[in-house]
Amino acid sequence: MTRASLDKQPADVAAMFDRTADRYDLLNSLMTGGLDRRWRHEVVRAVGARRGERVLDLAAGTGTSSVPFAEAGAETVACDFSLGMLRVGMQRQRDVRGLSFVAGDALRLPFADASFDAVTISFGLRNVSDTGKALRELRRVTKPGGRLLVCEVSHPTNPLLRFGHRTHLKVGLPTLARVSSNPDSYRYLAESTLAWPDQAQLARRLQDAGWNEVRWRDLTLGVAAMHRATNPG
Repeated sequence: MTRASLDKQPADVAAMFDRTADRYDLLNSLMTGGLDRRWRHEVVRAVGARRGERVLDLAAGTGTSSVPFAEAGAETVACDFSLGMLRVGMQRQRDVRGLSFVAGDALRLPFADASFDAVTISFGLRNVSDTGKALRELRRVTKPGGRLLVCEVSHPTNPLLRFGHRTHLKVGLPTLARVSSNPDSYRYLAESTLAWPDQAQLARRLQDAGWNEVRWRDLTLGVAAMHRATNPG
C-alpha cells in the first residue's frame, strides 16, 4: 500500500501525516479555502478552556489547535500518533507555556481514567479505524461531568450546496492532487470526507459510546460540524 486508504491502517495514515508534517497547516488552509482557521476559532470558543483545567487535544498534529487552550491558562496536552507531526509541533510551539506533546493512539490513550476536564478532536476522528472505540476511550479519560468537542468534516444539508460540495471532493481535490507535490493528502481527504457519516449519524455514535447531552452545530452550512457532549460519569 503506497498511501493511506479507507482501510485506515494506522501505520499508513501515520506515515502520510509524517510526510506532510512541515506543510500540514498550509495544506489545511489550501484544502478548506482558509475556512479551517474560522472553524478552529469556533472550537476554542465552544471548549471554553479555563485556568486550572486540564485539556486533551487529540489528533493535535503540530499543536496549532492546542495553543489557544494553553494561552487560556489550561494545562494542555497535544496528543497525536504521528511522530513527524509532534516533532514539528514541539519545535514551533516550544515557547508556549502549559503545552506538552504526547505520542498516543486514539484507541489506547496513554492517560489514566478521569484525567481531563475537557477533551477535543478536530478533523482527526475520521482517521481512526474504530470510531466507537475512540469515543469510548475519550470518555474514559474525561472526568465525570467533563465535556467533549468533536469538530469534523460533514455534509451540507442544502441539496444544491451538497451537490457542489460533493463535486468539489470528487473533481476539485483530485485535480489539485495531480499537480500537487503531496497528492496522497488530497485524495485521502476527498475519500474520507465522502465516506464520513452525517451529523445525525455521528450524534448517534456519540450516544452509543456513552456520551450524554449530545448536540451539534453546523459550520459553513454543514461543510463541517461541531458535536458537543458531556460525560455522565
